[in-house]
Amino acid sequence: MSERIVMRTGECLIAGGPPFTAAEPEIVIGELDGPVGTAIATLTGNQSAGHSKVFAILNTDIQVRPVTLMVSKVTVKSSRYTNILMGTVQAAIANGVLDAVRAGFIPKEKANDLGIICSVWLNPGVATDDNLDHKALFEIHREATTQAIRKAMCNEPDIDWLLENQESITHKYYERGLAGEI
Repeated sequence: MSERIVMRTGECLIAGGPPFTAAEPEIVIGELDGPVGTAIATLTGNQSAGHSKVFAILNTDIQVRPVTLMVSKVTVKSSRYTNILMGTVQAAIANGVLDAVRAGFIPKEKANDLGIICSVWLNPGVATDDNLDHKALFEIHREATTQAIRKAMCNEPDIDWLLENQESITHKYYERGLAGEI
């Protein structure tokens, strides 16, 4: 049996694809009988307008393991945005979780014992772009989810790397402010 995983965190930003397809999931992963399980139960039962929390599914009744709760980082205001979030992106996150299990980042024997909370951001442009590349959106969110889980499970970046590189890293949007495009 693998070691107990109380709570780990990870994130990943993948940008540079077709317009509006960037992904920036933030992941919390841990045992269902610990703080992550409590958070999943609380969030699932505490729905609020514009911030629905749903399980990541491959299709309408095929939930992935570890159980993964998607939480929108922004207030969802349009049905088109909702349909993309709860369609293309939901399936991408579900596949990214399974890819993380397949790659060994999540021990397969812990698939029923762990829970994941995935905080999701979509560029608001997805709701207005009639030429949105759903295939690219799917692949980018899938890969970003897998990489965020990998970082969480591998404790990356580690503190030594952060301390060594702190002064040489400038936040991508620090100099440009919030006007920068993702």
